[in-house]
This record gives sequence, C-alpha cells and structure tokens, in this order.
Amino acid sequence: MRALGVDLGTKRIGLATSDASGTLASPLQVLNRSGSRLQDHQAIAAIVKEYEIDCVVVGMPLSMSGAAGAAAQSATIEVSQMTSVVGVPVLTYDERLTTASAHQILQENNVPAKDRKNVIDKIAAAVMLQSWLDAQRNKVAHD
Repeated sequence: MRALGVDLGTKRIGLATSDASGTLASPLQVLNRSGSRLQDHQAIAAIVKEYEIDCVVVGMPLSMSGAAGAAAQSATIEVSQMTSVVGVPVLTYDERLTTASAHQILQENNVPAKDRKNVIDKIAAAVMLQSWLDAQRNKVAHD
C-alpha cells in the first residue's frame, strides 16, 4: 500500500510518500499554499494519481496533552474538504513533535538554517508518515 503523508501548514504543505510496500517514508515535495484550499487539494489529488497513492495520511496537530485545539479543528475541516477531492481514503495521524524531529534531522545533517524552511515541511511529513507506517506494521503484528 502506497501512502502519501501530508503536513498541513498555513503557508506550505509538506508531502512525503511511502514505497510500494508501505515500509519506508521519503520526503517528496513542498507545495506553497495557493490561497485556495480547493486548488491545493487538486494539486494533492494530481500527486495521488501520479504516484498511484492508496491513502492519504494527514498529520493532526494535537496539543502536547493530546487535546484538539484550534489548529486540529482547522485540520479536521480541511481533511473533510480534501476527502471529496483526492479520490482515496484520507486518514489522520498524530503529528506531535514531528517538526521538532525534522529540525533535529536537518541540524544533524548540517543543513544551513537559511535552507531549512524550504524542506522542513516535507521532512516533517516524512517523519509523521514513517510513524504511521510503523504503527500500522505493529498493529498487524499484534493482531
């Protein structure tokens, strides 16, 4: 199962994809917000078609306590809108600490601070997607 990880931001959307076996997530690209959610979702739908994606996994920005604040409520609305456009199931997954993990990965790889904003969103999407893939594999192993 090939999955697309989506890190929704107010200015950019980070995208990552899994390999065909659903084992490994890799950063794909960053979409700059167009100002139209419909256009953004259509761009995601084109990627879903191009990469033969089976499901979309959107990071849910829960608070550290696990509560759904304003950002999570906004993401829930956007996921609902996206579902009618992309043509495959759209799931959500906890994205707490993914951006912090992405920053750490970029620092460890000596990516200059000025270059990080161009890639941070797709790295965060890959971190979130990898976590989801691992959880799916563990779920199957325990069933």
